[in-house]
Amino acid sequence: MGGFFGVVSKDDCVTDLFYGTDYHSHLGTMRGGLAVRDGGAFTRHIHDISNAQFRSKFQDDIRTMRGRGGIGVISDTESQPLIIYSHLGVYAIATVSRIANEEELTRRAFHETRMHFSEMSGGGINPTELVATLINERDSFDDGIRHAQELIQGSCSLLLLTNAGIYAARDRLGRTPVVIGAKAGAYAASLETCAFLNLGYTINSYLGPGEIVLIAPDGIERKKPPNDRMQICSFLWVYYGYPASTYEGVNVEEARYRCGAALARADDVEIDMVAGIPDSGTGHAIGYANESKIPYGRPFTKYTPTWPRSFMPQDQAMRDLVARMKLLPIKELIHGKRLLFCEDSIVRGTQLKDTIQGLFDAGAREVHMRPACPPLVYGCKFLNFSRSKSELDLASRKAIRELEKGAAVELAEYATADSEKYEAMVDRIRQRLGLTTLKYQRLADMVKAIGLPKEKLCTYCWDGCEGCQEDFLDKA
Repeated sequence: MGGFFGVVSKDDCVTDLFYGTDYHSHLGTMRGGLAVRDGGAFTRHIHDISNAQFRSKFQDDIRTMRGRGGIGVISDTESQPLIIYSHLGVYAIATVSRIANEEELTRRAFHETRMHFSEMSGGGINPTELVATLINERDSFDDGIRHAQELIQGSCSLLLLTNAGIYAARDRLGRTPVVIGAKAGAYAASLETCAFLNLGYTINSYLGPGEIVLIAPDGIERKKPPNDRMQICSFLWVYYGYPASTYEGVNVEEARYRCGAALARADDVEIDMVAGIPDSGTGHAIGYANESKIPYGRPFTKYTPTWPRSFMPQDQAMRDLVARMKLLPIKELIHGKRLLFCEDSIVRGTQLKDTIQGLFDAGAREVHMRPACPPLVYGCKFLNFSRSKSELDLASRKAIRELEKGAAVELAEYATADSEKYEAMVDRIRQRLGLTTLKYQRLADMVKAIGLPKEKLCTYCWDGCEGCQEDFLDKA
């Protein structure tokens, strides 16, 4: 995944840029970068943040940075921002993207336009440089960004720091958010609205799908109106969005409370305590406890100073280590108890298997699990929210493979709640994790908790639907 923050100001912008970018650190653990423009000169710094916090890597750099415009980015993939020298002028670019047709666009660049690439990332081209080459094929930034949006399959939101200000563009289907904030003498563009709160910005507008704006210290100029169709990622509210952020007018923490309440209304299990797998399961658990009137407790605490989010490290051994080490059990709250845990999702099950065994080792009588979303049956094609290399790593797909003994199968049968194959898949996951019971959220209930129409949400990883337009909620 990743996140970005850009700011233009009548005064020096570096402090806002530094802290605004840092508020996206929960979205990535690999690379961080800042670029500022002071007159016609750019200053840029990029660091590996896999073993250190963003702030610690950049706190010395910002003492030497000056400028009234800047962009910053946290990324789990390529190094950025990039400084591009082109016929459009010199500019800096940062993206949050997953370019599904990257190989096709690269071949096109080599054979049709005779382009070359100088930035490398993981043994291949740098996707952000690829986006820049598409922009440079046109005669203006406006047309270049439109051109890139039209050609890119997957998703791409971006910031361009130019002499005129910052161009902010949201993915053409709005899979990731871009929000404009304002305060006296300055404007900012951000993926997370939580970055605005302590910097004095208020939300000015949410960019629509495919919308392009140019922000300058004196105002905002729309360069392209939004598209009609939106497919924003539902997982923003369920999992990786920050609790204090708001997208499309819907706050993350409130949506999680509603998800938890829906889980409680659909449940009749007898338990002693409701808890959340920290951190993103906590909001769901509070919603469950409030609705069910069953006490909420914290039988786990998470040691956060040195451990990253366990879904991010690409090496399986490191994922296992993080999952094992970061959660600290409180045996006094576990022993003899029937515990129900809310979790944002079960992706691979890497964390949960050891966590659940640890609960029983600490004396738990029963351990029940209630994920806030349905089983992840389809691997995401649009965003890099997981470091998994293959959708076959998903807990659901492992269960399906075991049930079908490796034979080809129609996944839709397993994605249909209450079907015989769905129930068999869920029970196989329950057995592997060692749970007393496992019951997933219904897709209709999750959509209702988010509060946007189903056709405006991307739910592909749960139902394989790429922009289905039917009124799903009527089928609850």
